[in-house]
Amino acid sequence: MANIVQFENVGLRYGTGAETLSDISFTLVTGAFYFLTGPSGAGKTSLLKLLYLAQRPSRGIIRLFGEDAVMLPRKRLPGFRRRIGVVFQDFRLVPHLSAYDNVALPLRVSGMREDVIDEPVREMLAWVGLEDKAAARPSTLSGGEQQRIAIARAVITRPEILVADEPTGNVDPDMADRLLHLFGTLNRLGTTVVVATHDFHLLNRIPEAQMMRLDRGRIHDPTGSLRFPPRRPEA
Repeated sequence: MANIVQFENVGLRYGTGAETLSDISFTLVTGAFYFLTGPSGAGKTSLLKLLYLAQRPSRGIIRLFGEDAVMLPRKRLPGFRRRIGVVFQDFRLVPHLSAYDNVALPLRVSGMREDVIDEPVREMLAWVGLEDKAAARPSTLSGGEQQRIAIARAVITRPEILVADEPTGNVDPDMADRLLHLFGTLNRLGTTVVVATHDFHLLNRIPEAQMMRLDRGRIHDPTGSLRFPPRRPEA
């Protein structure tokens, strides 16, 4: 299987303090599903920021899609970022836009014509069970509904990588299962999925998922192998 992400001896330091992440090395393969776990403060969000190019490392090498992402020219960053879908902990919906327009936003940014936007947006709203909330503004939606709109927006472009930071933190257990099913469906269509979570009840919901654990800013690697291929379901 082709490698889609490679970290080599990556470190991240904010300001002049101690490193938040130290000597992070791993490889993710195309089309696999990963859970990123670890206690609060372990550095999960910081690692995800490096993965979706919101933060540059203090040292080390990051390769995405076979290219050096650290040395990538600034003019190429938007094109790279469009290949990565992100579900943020705090949703980051545009408050003055309707649910429909929030989901449609990535398609419009990519230059898709208005006459072909409606069908995929309606399908995506139905996929997350919010087709009846298309006209609603984010402020009128519950936290769980906002999370589902954020997920619909992140996956509508069928990204090559989906990064989700605690995506089930604001929904009930039934909806958490439903969202994981959506991620699993997207993964089976070929998207590499990375879900950061502290909810260990979720970890067995995707049998083929591989586990990555962060502890005190370092990857915990009990197998001695820093390559994370997809885990095969048990017979």
